[in-house]
Amino acid sequence: MESRVELFARIRRDARVEGLSVRALAVRHKVHRRTVRQALEAAAPPERKPRRGVAWRLEPFKGAIDEMLIGDTTAPRKQRHTARRILARLIEEHGATELSYSTVRDYVRVRRAQIDVEAGRRVEVFVPQEHAPGAEAEVDFGEVFVVLNGEKTKCHMFVFRLSHSGKSIHRVYPTQAQEAFLEGHIEAFNEIGGVPVKHIRYDNLTSAVTSVLFGQGRNRQENDRWVLFRSHYGFDAFYCQPGIAGAHEKGGVEGEVGWFRRNRLTPMPVVSSLDELNSRIKGWELLDEGRRINDRIRTIGQDFAAEQSCLASLPVEVFDPGLVLSPRVDRSSMVTVRMVKYSVPARFIGRRVRVSLRASEVVIFDGLVVVARHQRIAARTGCSVQLDHYLEVLKTKPGAFPGSTALARARECGAFTSAHEAFWGASRRVNGDADGTRELIDVLLLHRCMDAGDVEAGIIAALAVGAVSADVVAVEARRHAAEATSAGGANTGRHLGPPAVREVQRVVSLTQRRLMDPAAVIAGLPHDTRPLPTVNAYDELLAKRSSHTTEQGSASKENIS
Repeated sequence: MESRVELFARIRRDARVEGLSVRALAVRHKVHRRTVRQALEAAAPPERKPRRGVAWRLEPFKGAIDEMLIGDTTAPRKQRHTARRILARLIEEHGATELSYSTVRDYVRVRRAQIDVEAGRRVEVFVPQEHAPGAEAEVDFGEVFVVLNGEKTKCHMFVFRLSHSGKSIHRVYPTQAQEAFLEGHIEAFNEIGGVPVKHIRYDNLTSAVTSVLFGQGRNRQENDRWVLFRSHYGFDAFYCQPGIAGAHEKGGVEGEVGWFRRNRLTPMPVVSSLDELNSRIKGWELLDEGRRINDRIRTIGQDFAAEQSCLASLPVEVFDPGLVLSPRVDRSSMVTVRMVKYSVPARFIGRRVRVSLRASEVVIFDGLVVVARHQRIAARTGCSVQLDHYLEVLKTKPGAFPGSTALARARECGAFTSAHEAFWGASRRVNGDADGTRELIDVLLLHRCMDAGDVEAGIIAALAVGAVSADVVAVEARRHAAEATSAGGANTGRHLGPPAVREVQRVVSLTQRRLMDPAAVIAGLPHDTRPLPTVNAYDELLAKRSSHTTEQGSASKENIS
């Protein structure tokens, strides 16, 4: 659409160049002659007069409305005037029959706020605040949706933000329970390398606050475990006013939740686990250090580098953020935690164990020793089973191994590899199903004291020489670990020469070699050219012995007769 400035410029040009009359200019540009005269008088269009609506009818009644609103400043909250009640009183008491509801409503909305400010009941102006380096931080949770293992899942993002630099730590958990609340703090403290020296701002989260003590300022009745956590790390908590009234008191973290969700988690991230997502988030946090907040001169990373030295040091002792439980191990060697089953070693059946329920994992203790560790399952039902916990039982019951849930889970997660499958198949062909499975279980037991890569290399080397013995696998695995260690220690020179060629003596089981398929090629053994053994010579001796025995029997009969 053409602006009035452009229209005036064309009218003035046509009048100057072609000398057209006012009437001709009005016809050409399809405007009124008054507009043409305005354009010829000045290049700038005159300002439009403000439109006079029906609000002028309200002028005689503004004083009465103000009196009602001023009276509301001391009236009970539920007995204050609404715009509809004010209109009804104006009609009844002042005969304002020409007023409409919308006219009164618009005036009341603006004027009520002004009167409240004048009476000191509402402060609409936010006063900018300065935050000393390392003094304050803010914490909040925000909801996020993640495509987890192909399924849309609701999760909770913990956000910790330093008030001075704006450095923020984000972690996504399946829940916002107290264990996630505490674990998020520990992650944040470890990432920034310290603790704020003044306080950390919170809203009234149930993970920290048991109840709000109304009428006692910002005092709260806090959760005992939360008090223990604050005492351990040595910081104070500042609780904001309940509800929307206190949202601006930690506006920094409120804005950070929204910014990170819009810029980093949109569209919904597709991951196989929350650990994978949190690893990505750590990379995004490094990128955010180059960002500037609003009109600041320095970046977040530059301000944080100056702020980090002002933080209080971390305590030496490690705080366990998990919720401590004491379930009993059932006959399936599993414990039930929040309706989910987790396996433990079979030797603990019938005993009570100590469980630390954390935001992302479940750790099971026997005294002070960790006996099992599982990824936490966010669903209401399900189970997490580890094959290692059932090996002793399966060695006495090898027939239960092929159909066990533990084996199925090990295959799903990749712990039971193709090398294990090949060893199991070869062992069953040589030793039979039961003994072959026991040999495999002995190999799986090696994982408790050896690296998985070394054990897998030992399996491959043992199969290469036709051996399906756990002892051979152990020897080859130790050889592989020793070679890796020596190779790592020897590569200290600047220029590496060609590797030394040396003959490696492999362990070979001759008995298993003969039991294996004759068509199989056994590495490391020469072809056997000796003839097959025969017992013909022994058969000749037996013939001579039988004839000699017959002659002796005939002679004895003659003597008797």
